[in-house]
Amino acid sequence: MDRHTRIVAAQWLAGGTSAVIVEVIDAKGSVPRERGTRMLVSATQCIGTIGGGHLELKAMQTAREMLRSGELSVHDEHYALGPSLGQCCGGAVTLSFASLDAAALNRWPEPQPLFHLQLYGAGHVGRAIATLLATLNVSVDWIDERDAEFPSTLGASDWPSHIRKICVDDIDAEVRHAPPGASYLVLTHSHDLDLRITEAILRRADFHFLGLIGSKTKRERFAHRFEDRGIAPELVARITCPIGLDGIDGKEPELIAVAAVAQLLIACGHA
Repeated sequence: MDRHTRIVAAQWLAGGTSAVIVEVIDAKGSVPRERGTRMLVSATQCIGTIGGGHLELKAMQTAREMLRSGELSVHDEHYALGPSLGQCCGGAVTLSFASLDAAALNRWPEPQPLFHLQLYGAGHVGRAIATLLATLNVSVDWIDERDAEFPSTLGASDWPSHIRKICVDDIDAEVRHAPPGASYLVLTHSHDLDLRITEAILRRADFHFLGLIGSKTKRERFAHRFEDRGIAPELVARITCPIGLDGIDGKEPELIAVAAVAQLLIACGHA
């Protein structure tokens, strides 16, 4: 994840780890990664990816030779992926190699999140979705009234800072704190709570995506209640329920999570 790569770069710089930043500065034709993609290479580690394959291997070798020799001046190298590297994508890439220092880090912009999500519910599906989102450059408010349901760690690691766990009693009131154009996934342990949260989101009327876990029957029942309460039918029609891409079958939390995150990425224009 490019966001994670930049975080590691800042940590290495603060800790005095010598490294080279490899950046895609030009890309033509079919290429594995786009312009602006960066990879961080030290003598023993490689963080991030410029697309893998022979291109990445050559870039790592060049970066490590710079570190070994002490020749750390900024320079560019051009690669024709098909003729020179034997990669079937066949485009052309220009890479910049620069020593990791304060100036290089300042030139490295903070990646913008793919979307801002309010994720309601820390049950099995909520945890599976949060685990997937921990690997992406997104901004997530993960909200539940039951503090014990939040896992304290993500495997052997701490949860990344872009997943913010929020435990409050008045859970539906958190809707007002979302930025305009936010997305929402509502999947709590209570249908009544789902109803209240979803109604609060509909009354804001500025959501980008609103996913509600449940069946078509649940959606119909909720829709009738919302329309009885004066919510415009065109807003109610924007509720996605059930959640998840068609064709990804199974009710296991992990499968639901994959289908829901894929659907969310498509809805937010990142397919």
